[in-house]
Amino acid sequence: MTYVITSPCVGVKDGSCVDVCPVDCIHPAEGESDYEGVEMLYINPDECIDCGACEPACPVSAIFEESAVPANEKQYIQINADFFKNR
Repeated sequence: MTYVITSPCVGVKDGSCVDVCPVDCIHPAEGESDYEGVEMLYINPDECIDCGACEPACPVSAIFEESAVPANEKQYIQINADFFKNR
């Protein structure tokens, strides 16, 4: 299982989740080369250890455990995974 960032992050990219992630699986972080070119942050499903530290840190409640992603946000499971396919 993994955590997923959903639509409330679009246009926000707060970074609080990046600061608390113990395995550095949330990208692009501020300062990374592709940070300015994306609308939101993403969680790498292959690196996420399902610790849950990011969920309460998100100021816009955009992060959910994969099994708890709301029905209208399910497409973000694939959107997060796809971000890392060519990275």
